[in-house]
Amino acid sequence: MGVVARPARNASISAAVTALVVTAAACTAPDDGARDGGTPDSAVVGIAYEPETLSPLLGYGKDGNSKIFDGLLTHDARMELKPALAAALPKVTDGGRTYTYELRDGVTFSDGEPFTSKDVVFTYETILDAKTNNASKTELDAVESVQARGDDTVVFHLKYPYAPFAERTVLPIAPEHVAGRQDVNTGKFTTSPIGTGPYRLVTWSKGEKLVFEANPDYWGGAPNITGFTMAIVKDDDVRATRLRSGDLDGAILPPNLAKTFDDDGDRRTYAAKTFDYRLVTLPTGNEVAGDTAIRRALDTGVDRATMVDRILEGAGKEAYGPVPTDSPWFTRGTERTHDPAAARKLLDRAGWRPGADGVRTRDGVRAAFPLWYLTGDRLRQEHALAYASDAKKLGIDITVESGTWEVIEPRMAEDAVLAGGGAPADPDFDQYPLLMSSLAGDGFNNMAGYDDPKVDAALEDARRSGDHAERRAAYDTVQRALVRNPGYTFLTHIDHLYVADRRFGDLTTQTEPHDHGLASGPWWNVEDWHA
Repeated sequence: MGVVARPARNASISAAVTALVVTAAACTAPDDGARDGGTPDSAVVGIAYEPETLSPLLGYGKDGNSKIFDGLLTHDARMELKPALAAALPKVTDGGRTYTYELRDGVTFSDGEPFTSKDVVFTYETILDAKTNNASKTELDAVESVQARGDDTVVFHLKYPYAPFAERTVLPIAPEHVAGRQDVNTGKFTTSPIGTGPYRLVTWSKGEKLVFEANPDYWGGAPNITGFTMAIVKDDDVRATRLRSGDLDGAILPPNLAKTFDDDGDRRTYAAKTFDYRLVTLPTGNEVAGDTAIRRALDTGVDRATMVDRILEGAGKEAYGPVPTDSPWFTRGTERTHDPAAARKLLDRAGWRPGADGVRTRDGVRAAFPLWYLTGDRLRQEHALAYASDAKKLGIDITVESGTWEVIEPRMAEDAVLAGGGAPADPDFDQYPLLMSSLAGDGFNNMAGYDDPKVDAALEDARRSGDHAERRAAYDTVQRALVRNPGYTFLTHIDHLYVADRRFGDLTTQTEPHDHGLASGPWWNVEDWHA
């Protein structure tokens, strides 16, 4: 995550935040048993983050590719929606307020029980229940009711014509006969789930690995890769070492480490385009970071191009907001020119004057604040150090600190954080939890405590309109507001780099969200691999 890295306090790392929770991951040695025998029809991949839960009722897999579960719909390689548990794409009526799904015949959960419309109704109603600890429930704000018509039809009635609603139905479906008999927040289902997906969970050794086995009765056909393990290795260098030693078949790596495999004839590097950004939160609760002049000076004084060249080694692009510059949703004219001289003048006019030590002060307050990044994440560390270096040239003293999310989270209201986010499906999926003032202080939503009434209104207008032109105008308003009052300094949009064994053939990647490795990467469709 980071930011919106973990979109919800109890949400998992999916394919997501918005938001992500990182559990301290053991930097295990190659003999920790992660390969589980290393048979030809098995695969072991190294990921950086670990989910907090495996229950879709609490947020796991909400953006798809959960492996254990299926949604009504899923995405193909081009991120186009296609049927999964639904037999076809939905029928949309009533001016975009009614979505009707016919369900696929003959689908069973991995315990042999049949999948029906009741499971769909149970899943959505449970997530929307106020007692369920899923802070991502605002993503389903448009849902007024969910209705089962017999066992094979589900009808969603919406409060308003929410344009991207079909994208929300990639959300995994939980079995009512199992999850409905437990405490939704603490029951066994959160760590030992049962789904309709291509794989079944065998073991989850927290901080070490998740081990899956193929579901032989999967409705899409039994996977050829019968054993699949996700080794949780938080440290980038350790992940690269384990991949080089043959302990892993694939891994996500930062650019500098992925480059070391360029001449490796046994492995291939894949670059996935993403909406994933790195930013610095500038909390409103901090008297320095929350000052508009400081925010604008940093936004102008940071050298994004150098970060792309030196930190990402060209594997990404400059970021000026949550929307990548090559997206049709990007607002032209909101690019920021790197101009340290203009930034210093802005601070001068606002009364921030350089002191004897070069650090600016105003009314006895030093222009200084801490910036936290996640321990073991090299990309975040390098972004944080570069940001602090650029800030120093402006007379702003930023102290870089590292820690786990358990250390960082209690400090987020006042301390800056090097965080991440990004969702490709629709602008609402990322911008609403990132900027909506009512979500400030809600886990990893709106980490900066951003508060702009015009932005709130635009976000609501965009969410509730079914007209593309109206939505585009609303998101233009949001992006222009971030120039006027940048509660976050957006730095880069990064490409995700993966290295995988060539024995699996020519693999593919999707356009990815911030959350990566667990549900994305070349193993987004591991069930279709051939070793």
